[in-house]
Amino acid sequence: MHYQDALVEAIREAAAHLLAEDVGPGDITAQLIPESQRAMARVITREDAILCGMAWVEEIFRRLDPSVRLRWNAADGDRLEAGQCFLEIEGSARCLLTGERAALNLLQTLSATATRTRRYVDLLDGTGVRLLDTRKTLPGMRLAQKYAVTCGGGHNHRIGLYDAFLIKENHIAACGGIAAAVKAARRIASDLPVELEVENFDELDQALAAGADIVMLDNFSLDDMREAVRRNAGRATLEASGNVDETTLRQIAETGVDCISSGALTKDINAIDLSMRIVELHDL
Repeated sequence: MHYQDALVEAIREAAAHLLAEDVGPGDITAQLIPESQRAMARVITREDAILCGMAWVEEIFRRLDPSVRLRWNAADGDRLEAGQCFLEIEGSARCLLTGERAALNLLQTLSATATRTRRYVDLLDGTGVRLLDTRKTLPGMRLAQKYAVTCGGGHNHRIGLYDAFLIKENHIAACGGIAAAVKAARRIASDLPVELEVENFDELDQALAAGADIVMLDNFSLDDMREAVRRNAGRATLEASGNVDETTLRQIAETGVDCISSGALTKDINAIDLSMRIVELHDL
């Protein structure tokens, strides 16, 4: 399945799942409100953030009531300032309140990923180094968080185990060595990129000799990264991984590697503080 088609399907599945787990057989609290009552609500952020998750919110409210109107004052990837109203929702008061938590849960999580990514990307400004995500995503949110990374200005590593080879220590051992592993990968799928994780210079030299497309430098020191860049001499794409945070990111980039991958973009995030408030009520 094409990535965009898979993303559309993931949005539909996520909206259905979130509503099923929250609403279940019915929102009993919403029944306190007259069925005829209409409302307009505003969603604000209480902190600076990068917006992400519009399509998921639209799908949630579409499933609840297609007549609900959403007016966005920002788009995915835009910077939001604390206190900013970025979304106005108008429709059945019951519907707005039923969909509130599912919608905000998606927004606060995906915006957190986009916000962390943008912060890291800003730290890399001027280096030419690409920031990559990993497969360390929240369970069930792989494509959603991968999309959020792109909204923050980052790039996607492989989506899963099917679209690129990443040969690690146990793969190497099971295949009988680095050269044998790379050769087998080329035989299985010659059109897919072959990446090999190395832990020392001997493995680096073997990976380069075997013709790996990408070499991941696993927990190399800064000095060793610089030496790896020298030895590589542009033959393969060099990816730095391990010990990546806001204090080390720029130093790693300045060693001359091509890209840096970080699981922190998706697995260690803190949800953005969002709030929805009803500001108008009226009957049909």
